[in-house]
Amino acid sequence: MVDFHGVTKRYGAQIVLDDVSFRFNPGEHIGIVGPNGAGKTTIFSLIVGEMEPDSGNVQLPNDCRLGYVRQHAASGIAERPLLDHVEAAVPELLELEKETHAIEARLEDVEEPTKTQLLARLGEVQTRFEALGGYNMRPRAEQALSGLGFDEAAFQQPIGSFSGGWQSRAELARVLVAEPEVLLLDEPSNYLDIPTIEWLQRYLREFRGTLLLISHDRYLLNALTSVTLEVSGGEGERYSGNYDAYVSQRELRYEQRLAAQKNEDRRREQIESFVTRFRAKSTKAAQVQSKIKMLERMERVERPRRLRSPGTIRLRPPPHSGVEVMRLDEAGLSYDGSRWVLRHLDLRITRGEKIVLVGLNGLGKTTLLRMLSGVLPLSEGRRVVGHKVVMGYQSQDFAETMNPRQTVYEAVKSVAADVPDQEVRTLLGGFGFSGESIDKPIQVLSGGEKIRVAFARLLIKPPNFLLLDEPTTHLDIQAREALEKALSSYSGTLCLVTHDVDFARKVATSVIAMTPPGITAYAGGYDYYRERVDQAPRQVSAARASSNTQKSAVPAPGDKKALRRERAREREEKRATERHYKQIIRKAEKRIELMEGEKAQVLNALSSPDPETDFGTLNRRLKDLQDEIDYATRQWEAAAEEMGE
Repeated sequence: MVDFHGVTKRYGAQIVLDDVSFRFNPGEHIGIVGPNGAGKTTIFSLIVGEMEPDSGNVQLPNDCRLGYVRQHAASGIAERPLLDHVEAAVPELLELEKETHAIEARLEDVEEPTKTQLLARLGEVQTRFEALGGYNMRPRAEQALSGLGFDEAAFQQPIGSFSGGWQSRAELARVLVAEPEVLLLDEPSNYLDIPTIEWLQRYLREFRGTLLLISHDRYLLNALTSVTLEVSGGEGERYSGNYDAYVSQRELRYEQRLAAQKNEDRRREQIESFVTRFRAKSTKAAQVQSKIKMLERMERVERPRRLRSPGTIRLRPPPHSGVEVMRLDEAGLSYDGSRWVLRHLDLRITRGEKIVLVGLNGLGKTTLLRMLSGVLPLSEGRRVVGHKVVMGYQSQDFAETMNPRQTVYEAVKSVAADVPDQEVRTLLGGFGFSGESIDKPIQVLSGGEKIRVAFARLLIKPPNFLLLDEPTTHLDIQAREALEKALSSYSGTLCLVTHDVDFARKVATSVIAMTPPGITAYAGGYDYYRERVDQAPRQVSAARASSNTQKSAVPAPGDKKALRRERAREREEKRATERHYKQIIRKAEKRIELMEGEKAQVLNALSSPDPETDFGTLNRRLKDLQDEIDYATRQWEAAAEEMGE
């Protein structure tokens, strides 16, 4: 489908891609991972023709339909209504629609044989229009826009009236409804909230074309991809499986290559030792020359590169606070005194809680965080700060407040003069700065590097109440994992906003969901919150069904025999229910075992293909198997939960 043959790409003296060759097959969902600046986005630019390789070539099928969200929307569309813009995702459909209207207009004034010719052409046009999905384009466009967070009232608003983030969502909707053969997505979860990311994941699971996904979001990579391409050090290496499978395989390949390199070094040392020892002996001359030629033929095995592992960020214990860390009583915020952003908020945060705020963009997650921090004063109600609470607030732009002329080390040391130098260096090492990199000026750092320095400044003397607004933005996967581990072991209180589902899962111990009616607190982690949200519609349906079912008669208190019979009946019903759920569990476990076995076979076929391998069929089967495993797992969990109640 997409072939790279010996591709090299330079930016000045820097070689980003160095003679790389790889192939993306039809129907594959590929995650493209690697350090920032390694060349992932360059691969996309080469595929869509925004740039040319310095050597080698990139091949695509003729007339291959690509879907790619451009960094900047096309000019001249500011006044176009949102829905019209998304519906126009397939230009050929517009041309076919115009031709249809033109033919229909001509049919009123022509006679045979022209009329027959026009009717034949009209049939061809309508057949093509249907094949391209023209007749259901509007419902598809409306579905994509709704899934990406637009309400119906926004459909007729001009594109230019939306912010940059919402325009990016519109462009994403436009690409999705076009149903391209190859879909290229570069960090699609940026600027999306968690509910929208979950909708996007469900939508892309059903995409049957080739998907190329650049992302730092492990949730999306694990849920959507069956192949991983690592881009690093100018090279591109392919792995079977999603991100977690790639990490395991990457470590295994490293150990194998390291062992091979050590064996080669030992073999070379043995041969060199033989040559040195017997070079002067005439009786060994032939053998020495043979060994020298052997050395010349041996190719030097380079030491394999190890994937940068997440650093270890060791935090000082924060100072102890009171049990109640923060309380809002009937709190509200209004910027003009008439329109309320948030109102009637009652919230209590206790020591040790790690809360994630979730909800659609625009519902006030960042506003609530700023109200808690005191950056935004309340318009009504009370904000009560607990005993000995020391707050640390990370806004989305907090990295821009640093002195650009300071070095990395100076930026951290300037806020912690009493902390020993070695402790500062150790913390910076955990954030990926060591050796000469700690002497770099702030002004030459990338966005992600600045974020890491800013976090080091915040955490060198950790407060006991952290408020974090999108802490993982601009961080690569390794930096996210390091921060995730540090915050998981942090003994203070935490309240954060994040669009990283995996980060929320591993850090949060409770959830506050923000919805148009108000806020709801869930005293459990992110998975508990999702379980309760998913159960809500089923519980409503069950309640409605129950209200329409006549209740069983209850024996009168004095009728002992009837009461015993009723209790015996209840015990038998309970045993029957347990048998039913045990049967479900056994069947689910057997199904999972079978599907996992077949999945391993498919992955093996993908990792060791032969010329006859049908990648499209194998990848579709892999997705179907994962869906079946997920379904059987949900059945098992639901049955186990029912038995436990």
